[in-house]
This record gives sequence, structure tokens and C-alpha cells, in this order.
Amino acid sequence: MATTLETVSSNKHYEGTLTKYKFKSTVLGDLDAQFNLFLPANAAQGKVPVLVYLAGLTCTEDNGAQKGGFMRDAATEGIAILFPDTSPRGAGIEDEAASLDFGVGAGFYLNATRSKWAKHYNMLDHVTKELPAVIEAAGIPIDFSRQSIFGHSMGGHGALTIYLNSVISGTKQYRSCSAFSPICEPSDVPWGQKAFRGYLAGGVEEGKEKYDASILVGKVKGAINVLIDYGTADTFLYQLHPEVFLKAARDAGHDEVRVRVRCHEGYDHSYYFISSFASDHIHFHANFLKA
Repeated sequence: MATTLETVSSNKHYEGTLTKYKFKSTVLGDLDAQFNLFLPANAAQGKVPVLVYLAGLTCTEDNGAQKGGFMRDAATEGIAILFPDTSPRGAGIEDEAASLDFGVGAGFYLNATRSKWAKHYNMLDHVTKELPAVIEAAGIPIDFSRQSIFGHSMGGHGALTIYLNSVISGTKQYRSCSAFSPICEPSDVPWGQKAFRGYLAGGVEEGKEKYDASILVGKVKGAINVLIDYGTADTFLYQLHPEVFLKAARDAGHDEVRVRVRCHEGYDHSYYFISSFASDHIHFHANFLKA
């Protein structure tokens, strides 16, 4: 039976629409899943490119949509933005809501291989396969052949690893990637190590191979398009390691044109920071999505 999208809410926004949808997710173990989708006004004339935004720990599909400040520039550029949730909801797994950095609100954009979590915690496939298929099947005018990805913190980790893995595999599903304050070296920091040990049967070693951006960027051959921003007043820098990612990128031969990492004086980890540089990120992706 075909998946049915239920409209939860819809608001006119910068002459386009921001709509929240709900559906029964097969990939997440038949749980209800929600996402927000901004469609610019020009979608009325035909399919538009799409930018996928992955939010961070404790967030939902609403944080980026409500606080990111992305839509004005996306509307001007004629780009849709897809805002998935950060984890499954309602799985009922023991201790899944016991902490802020694991389980509910903290799916880490991977596919779990540890049996306790493997039925439901498959945010990688949810974002990269299920959501595009469901949206296309519903006849929503999005051109998934013109797709890019960005995110914040845990979502920045997700964006980087999803993008780099798509380049390495040759699928090249995304044209560009950007991130605000991303977890760049999860296999060497507390947030990432906790996630890898919890979700993955192979623990940190499995995570290091599949889901560590600072390792993956060294495996990429050829051109990539990456922008990273972070702030000097970010109290979570010890969890992020942007300098490690930058060194790995340069060591692999990716220059400033292909991998740009920018440090901003006095900015923290919040949406005040994100919204300050939101316009830069939308226009960065527009260069590739509209090429």
C-alpha cells in the first residue's frame, strides 16, 4: 500500500508555503514520522531543487524551520528546504529518552546495527531514501536530481558524512554540503563515541569507518563542495574538532575553493549564530543547485 502523507499544518511564508507532514515510516519501524517542507512560490510552475537541513541534538523538524532564518533567501533563489526530524519517536525502547545526547532527539543520522536499536533507528535511510521517495510519490514538485544538504552540530555531522559517503560511493546524490558547528570527528569525542557504542554493533571502530567526516574527507578523490562555519565562543568546541577536519581536507589535497572552514569571533553554538550566517549558506548551495 502506498504511503499516505497527512498535512498537519501549512503556513504562507515569503510567498511560498511551509507545510508540516506526517506519515507512517517503514524505515523507522512503522512509527509516525513528521517533517517540514518549504516550497517557494515558483514551485507552482514546475519542479524546484531542494536543500535538506539536518538539526542537532534534542531538536525536532521544527527548530531549523522556525529559527534558522533560511526561507527568505531560499524563496528568492527558488529552492525548497526539507526539514526532517532528528530521530524516531515512540519506539518505546528502554532508556531511549534517558539522556539528551542519545536516543530520542539524537539519532545521529546513521543506520543502527546493534539489535536493540536496528528496527527503528535508521535515520540515514530515512533522510536519503525514504523521504525523497515519499515526497516524489505524493507528487510534490521537487527535483531530487538537484539536491544539497546542510545541518547544525549533530546535523552538521550528518550532512558531512552523508555527502562525503555519497561522493565516495559514486552516487553523488548531493551537489554540495555545508554545516554550522558540526561534530567533525565523532569517533574521538564524547557525543560521537556514545552514539557509536550505543547504536553500532562494531562500536567506535564501525563508526570511525562509516560515519567520521574527518576520516571520510581523506578518502574522497576529485572535487567536493563544502562550507563549514563555527564560532570562537562555542562552548562545545571540544565536541566538534573543526580544525581536525580542515587538516584532513588539506592533507587530502582539497583546497580553499573546495573545502572552506570559517571561524567567527564571538559566536556561540545557538540559532543566533546559525541565523547570522544562514544567507551565506543558502547562496552557497544555490551556486550548485541552479548550475
